[in-house]
Amino acid sequence: MLHAVMERLTKLLELFWAFLQIGPSTFGGGYAMIPVIEREIVGKRRWISEDEMADMVSLAGSAPGGVGVNAAAFVGYRVAGVAGAVSAVIGITLPTFLIILVLSVFYMVFQDHPKVEAALKGIHGAIIALIILAAYRMAKASIIDKTTTVLLIVTVGLLLFAAIHPIYVIMLGIAAGILLVRIKERLGIKVFMEKQPESDNRKQELIYPEYYI
Repeated sequence: MLHAVMERLTKLLELFWAFLQIGPSTFGGGYAMIPVIEREIVGKRRWISEDEMADMVSLAGSAPGGVGVNAAAFVGYRVAGVAGAVSAVIGITLPTFLIILVLSVFYMVFQDHPKVEAALKGIHGAIIALIILAAYRMAKASIIDKTTTVLLIVTVGLLLFAAIHPIYVIMLGIAAGILLVRIKERLGIKVFMEKQPESDNRKQELIYPEYYI
């Protein structure tokens, strides 16, 4: 009994520590956090698989709230239930909260300093790179056939050129996915829910250039 309790506490502390490191290590939050979360959770600790990571990002982006916090809650719950979700969320938000307090004071004092403005411009560029990387890695796992490719093009087009709220695009994607799967099944077309492995069976390597940005 005691051993089981200690093992559970250890897992909760591991979750807290993992996300405590992730929180202050990424500027930009949201999708900019995803590559770092993937490196820690999928690559290093192997708590979830890459396919689960892609599903998690979709769910985290669809749910209300910040993507990074939602992702932490998902991983925490997946590893250690409700207590794990709480531990992970506290871990990812606590350092960020403290850092923002310090940065707010710093910014109020030095906001007009040329070097500070230049540093912020550089951070903006790094954030864009992280978001593009997160989108690329998610696309590799999520675009599995011509159907998902067409859905990608249509939804990006709607977001770029139509005055439509993202929540409606998400709902459209859900409805289209269900409808297209049913149509394929009725037509006798084989339906794949995951990307098929490459023929050369090469071991996939996890590369995280965001650590060098």
